[in-house]
Amino acid sequence: MKKTMLICGADGFIGRSALEYFKDSYDIVATIFNKKEPSRGRVDGIEYVSVDLRNENEVINLFDKKRFDVVLQAAATTTGAKDVVERPYVHVTDNTVMNAWIFREATRTKVGHLLFPSCTVMYQPKDYPQSEESWSPLDEIYPAYFGVGNMKVFCEKMCDFYSRIGETKFTAFRHSNVYGPYDKFDLDKCHVVPAFVNKVINAEESLEIWGKGQASRDIVYIDDLIDFIDKCIQHQESKYELYNCGAGQAYPILQLAKIIMKLNNKDLEFNFDLSKPDIPTTVILDCSKSKNDLGWFPKTSVEDGLKKTCEWYKENER
Repeated sequence: MKKTMLICGADGFIGRSALEYFKDSYDIVATIFNKKEPSRGRVDGIEYVSVDLRNENEVINLFDKKRFDVVLQAAATTTGAKDVVERPYVHVTDNTVMNAWIFREATRTKVGHLLFPSCTVMYQPKDYPQSEESWSPLDEIYPAYFGVGNMKVFCEKMCDFYSRIGETKFTAFRHSNVYGPYDKFDLDKCHVVPAFVNKVINAEESLEIWGKGQASRDIVYIDDLIDFIDKCIQHQESKYELYNCGAGQAYPILQLAKIIMKLNNKDLEFNFDLSKPDIPTTVILDCSKSKNDLGWFPKTSVEDGLKKTCEWYKENER
């Protein structure tokens, strides 16, 4: 008999990718937000539930539906640099509320293992890899990320708290910038890699770069992230763990743009738009703990990952 898995946010980037990966191994219930149909179509054999995870009663009813062996809490209000700068509050309240209800109900119903994607914005910008212990509550968080960074830290602490008082195992993982198929390619809401994929493929003469283009990013391909999640499920023994998940190196965003241009046979002139939001930070992840505990390391080169992303975009988004 298959184990049961709840994927919250199954219509999103990480959730849909996890659904494709785990669909043959688990009996899956997939949540979608206030929709009758998933935006990218149904996956055969999957039970879809439309639910507002910010609503306490709806979350209670969801967890009373059946006992889940695994919960992947991939539901979130997420956007890109534009909202981080102009509307930072959009990441804070909704995500805090939905995670509070989900973590509580997972503990109440004795879920076997809950996995929570955190982020890396609490880390100080550095030019060397940082481990899970590199950030302290005494450290300042980069101003543009103050709200979302503290929200994520609070949610990590909730995972730790509930792991101490119940039977549910929790994993919080700080992943770097994830990219690949099913990502958001809307320029007002997406991150740097999907933004460049969109812009390069549709550009004719020039490529718009927000700000001065001085930032670098640690990026991880979606298949490697889902493999990491699988290894956490298979190998984590303790009640709570916090892991980094990334490439372990930073790529200058202009280098990423050049790789994407080469993959698409484009020779574009850079057009730096200084009026657009720019977050010139560099965070590199030390993923030694993930490798030592779980045997995980990213297998996809940046060139292969970007090639697959471009091919998927051309087939599905244009």
